[in-house]
Amino acid sequence: MSHEFAWDELALLWNGNNFGGVHDWLGERWSHFTQVRSDGIDDMDARFLQGLAFAALALHFTQNRNQEGAALLADDALSVLPQFLPAYRGLKVAPVMETLAALRPLLDGLQSDAECPIRPLVFNKLSYQMDAR
Repeated sequence: MSHEFAWDELALLWNGNNFGGVHDWLGERWSHFTQVRSDGIDDMDARFLQGLAFAALALHFTQNRNQEGAALLADDALSVLPQFLPAYRGLKVAPVMETLAALRPLLDGLQSDAECPIRPLVFNKLSYQMDAR
């Protein structure tokens, strides 16, 4: 896979609020890593992508009236991503975690099908270093 960490592609999707597309982009690479690398699902790159996918789905779900799913996935992301601070393979992790940390307490006590508690949803942009390997 020649563009394993083409963060510019991912940033276009993330920063454009296309979290379904973000999930698909991450899922394709996660699936590749888990199939071709000896560590499978325990591969560090796969684990990182999974944590980002949890974050993307939390943001997608909260905007699409699935607050219970958003809370669960935010919790999952917040449990996985700290091990990759401050950045992993050039992608800055702290801004993603800051967004989730701001959103997560607002989800407590909401009906599952409630509107997103932050309207419009404001989230930190995905940022990265181009030359990181």
